[in-house]
Amino acid sequence: MIKVSFYDTADDAALKFAVICAKHKGKRVFCRHKERSAWELPGGHREPGEAIADTARRELWEETGAAAFTLVPVCIYGVRSPDGCETLGMLYTAEISDFGELPQLEIAEITCTEALPESWTYPLIQPLLLAEAERRSC
Repeated sequence: MIKVSFYDTADDAALKFAVICAKHKGKRVFCRHKERSAWELPGGHREPGEAIADTARRELWEETGAAAFTLVPVCIYGVRSPDGCETLGMLYTAEISDFGELPQLEIAEITCTEALPESWTYPLIQPLLLAEAERRSC
């Protein structure tokens, strides 16, 4: 069973991912990868030598086309796999004020909605990240 935990601090070098709970005009922003049919929060892997905040900014643009936005760190999250290994990432919120063209990379489409997706790419992880971001942002 996968377990998700939340932390206030962690060694920056240990952070492997950035996930962004983004909104545009009060609606949540989700993206759909070209190779999948389910929806997900924008985010992804940290590149070598990249600051984790830069990872979040890059991934938000790559996966939504966000051209103007504010980005706020929320907390560290950890995903523990069944073998006991935990991978850490940084959870962010973002308010997107303007979209540019969606980069022709890996995302097929985005949606802005008040509803949660019926089908998640990572159903055991991302709904928990979204709930934690919303809980801490209140």
